[in-house]
Amino acid sequence: MATGRTHRPATRSRGIPEATVARLPLYLRALTALSERSVPTVSSEELAAAAGVNSAKLRKDFSYLGSYGTRGVGYDVEYLVYQISRELGLTQDWPVVIVGIGNLGAALANYGGFASRGFRVAALIDADPAMAGKPVAGIPVQHTDDLEKIINDNGVSIGVIATPAGAAQQVCDRLVAAGVTSILNFAPTVLSVPDGVDVRKVDLSIELQILAFHEQRKAGEDNAAHEGAVAAPVAHDTTDQGPDGDVPAVMPA
Repeated sequence: MATGRTHRPATRSRGIPEATVARLPLYLRALTALSERSVPTVSSEELAAAAGVNSAKLRKDFSYLGSYGTRGVGYDVEYLVYQISRELGLTQDWPVVIVGIGNLGAALANYGGFASRGFRVAALIDADPAMAGKPVAGIPVQHTDDLEKIINDNGVSIGVIATPAGAAQQVCDRLVAAGVTSILNFAPTVLSVPDGVDVRKVDLSIELQILAFHEQRKAGEDNAAHEGAVAAPVAHDTTDQGPDGDVPAVMPA
């Protein structure tokens, strides 16, 4: 079976924009759900709505894949699943190591979605000697002393860092030196990597802070609208005033 070390995704060589690449997993998730329901075809409008994008953007994204659909019929669901999976490199085996098997690392190890999406958790690695040999999600945890050997033996090119922030850069450096060229970083810190190494950062606290900002803004808008309604003066239309000029245009209910 092909491994991540010997095969790379085709997206860069085909010149697909990064923004389009970022949306491909959204389309694939929506298409997979349709496939599981045995839906044979889907229109661009329906698929765009399921993926949370507009249909014009979807059609543009698919044009980079050479897929234009059929007028009046739409897109073939199974073919698109294959086509997007191929572009993302999911038609091959991608061995992954997770470093840092605390609560988050253990949760990631137990996530069942990796295998169904082309990723195989090849090893779990932790610096705590007490964790060595302990099974997590059926996989025995190995010590960080063996990190380089584990990477080499399994042909790993994708590493997941779920360590505390203080240890993340050192782990990153060791992963890169061992041949890992793509890193998913869950540690709350920014990693420094050389050219040719891709890093995707997942920071749950930042996402929550962004949501808090939007909640605060919505609350502020609601309060402003309420205060504006309460403080609004009663309007008087002078054209409808009586001869004494004392008939309000808006009568109390």
